[in-house]
Amino acid sequence: MSKVRVDKWLWSIRIYKTRTIATKACKAGYVKLESGKILKPSSDISVGDTLIVKKNGINFTLDVLKLISKRVSSPLARECYEDKTSQEELKKYESWFISARGTEYREKGKGRPTKKERRELEDFKGDIPSPYDWDEWEDFE
Repeated sequence: MSKVRVDKWLWSIRIYKTRTIATKACKAGYVKLESGKILKPSSDISVGDTLIVKKNGINFTLDVLKLISKRVSSPLARECYEDKTSQEELKKYESWFISARGTEYREKGKGRPTKKERRELEDFKGDIPSPYDWDEWEDFE
């Protein structure tokens, strides 16, 4: 196999969860060759190409080492590309990943907070005005 569709390869190496998402990313212009040429989903890539993939606002730079067209396990997929993403972009990814996590957690079986617990939570979080209290927002800014 000397060439593979770019959307199929990105799905196979687990950059995108589904092939449909990979296709939409290509159509939206989020997948480019290093030379700047925007790739269509049906564009063929070969070993040695360098792709720039924009995902969640972060530009990942990937060198194609091996071509596959079937989705494989993560360790096998990792052997098919080399990640050349800059440290700056990786820091953006780490900060996005950390902020994407849920901030609050309540143990299973605890139910809804009591009135006392809710007040304690509000005190702990601070004075953030309600989005419906427009007058308070002017003072808050």
